[in-house]
Amino acid sequence: MASRSKFLLHVILILCIATTAFSALSPYYYDRICPNALPTIKRVVEAAVRKEGRMGASLLRLHFHDCFVQGCDASILLDPTSTVDSEKNAIANQNSARGFEVIDLIKKEVDKICGRPVVSCADILAVAARDSVVALGGPTWTVPLGRRDSTTASRTLANQDIPSPFLDLPGLIQNFKRQGLNERDLVALSGGHAIGFAQCRTFRNRIYNATNIDPVFANARRKTCPRTGGDSNLAPLDPTAVVFDTEYFTNLLKRRGLLQSDQALFSGGSTDGLVKTYSYNFKAFSNDFANSMIKMGNIKVLTGKQGQIRLNCRKVNSN
Repeated sequence: MASRSKFLLHVILILCIATTAFSALSPYYYDRICPNALPTIKRVVEAAVRKEGRMGASLLRLHFHDCFVQGCDASILLDPTSTVDSEKNAIANQNSARGFEVIDLIKKEVDKICGRPVVSCADILAVAARDSVVALGGPTWTVPLGRRDSTTASRTLANQDIPSPFLDLPGLIQNFKRQGLNERDLVALSGGHAIGFAQCRTFRNRIYNATNIDPVFANARRKTCPRTGGDSNLAPLDPTAVVFDTEYFTNLLKRRGLLQSDQALFSGGSTDGLVKTYSYNFKAFSNDFANSMIKMGNIKVLTGKQGQIRLNCRKVNSN
């Protein structure tokens, strides 16, 4: 009986730890201290996306790459210093991650409207990701708020934890599982590739060597991605790269996934059914995407007195 009680206590403790970070966040966090914070973020994001449609995908990607490395703590925004091994120099981010200037502008405008720095850079990333998706025709969701910013970054963890575009399905499932995300989260969040572009270096091997690829699609992509050179040449992740829709999944059914990690989702494995469902059911995809974004946005967040509210998103506050 004593051992059973200990077991139950252990389970309760684990559940409490797992839900602490989530319960510490609230969608109403800024309602009293700065009610104009969220409308200000939305205004700057919408202007940036109007200026360049691709920016919506870039801001979404920043939040994703941030959360997968030591949690959603804005560590991706820190510039390299003698004490910060910047995640901007990680394989997945170097000469690829973008939108930092938009985050800087949001921070400037929010601090101005709030009268002081009360909104964290981590929360700015989370809200900007949501507002970017909405600006491109995607679903909205309520973002839990109250994250704090890290004082550290890790290029090593970024190289280890950001999913590679060359992963197969088991590798992707394992990668997401390490973040507490399941297969539904994997497929739904991969649907973020409904918007945006990828560099030639990330899909060259697929278009020249893969067998599970539509040859017409491969030939079309080869025109802007030669066997050698042109590493940074861009191709759309789906045919409607600045519209958040289900074309990404429709493309997978036709073996037209741009990245190996895209097509892996529809390759005779356990995620085929979800890909099929999302390809014709925008509502199901939208609901799952929104739920998975909330779930991802709660990975290892800093709250309360942990971390800090950075004065400059690129730098740790000086003592």
